[in-house]
Amino acid sequence: MEIATLGAGCFWCIEACYKELNGILKVEPGYAGGSIKNPGYKDVCTGRTGHAEVARIEFDPNVISFGEVLEVFFFVHDPTSLNRQGGDIGTQYRSAIFFHSEEQKTIAHGYINRLNSEKVWENPIVTEVTEINNYYTAEDYHHNYLENNPENPYCQSVVRPKVDKFRRVFAEKLA
Repeated sequence: MEIATLGAGCFWCIEACYKELNGILKVEPGYAGGSIKNPGYKDVCTGRTGHAEVARIEFDPNVISFGEVLEVFFFVHDPTSLNRQGGDIGTQYRSAIFFHSEEQKTIAHGYINRLNSEKVWENPIVTEVTEINNYYTAEDYHHNYLENNPENPYCQSVVRPKVDKFRRVFAEKLA
């Protein structure tokens, strides 16, 4: 088992997508990269704790590689938007890869360099690549958010369309 910790805007979106991939053992929303211990959602939403909303992803590298995990990561959000994804604005919504090993760091930088050199996006990637320094699990009500709150307006207008698009593109990799 390996762990990837990724920030791609709202953690409800990234959790909903990764849960459906082959080789993913567990996806958990949480907070990483900040300066206070045990932050809560309200603390993180102020943007003053330094934490990003993240998904902690446990995966089987014999089934899905870290590179494939990153392929999904770069697809499900805009890595060229600094401290925002759509209407979600603030450092807590930043694009971030919190690496757990030197190998993950090398793969992440290589992936970013390749995408930038291929000019996949008009603007350069601003994804932060930082060693994981902390991780805190989000409150229970954030777990399986789309599944538990399908009628929520944010889920209907933001999360569901993103998941539907993800399913179309990655159909062959779904569990």
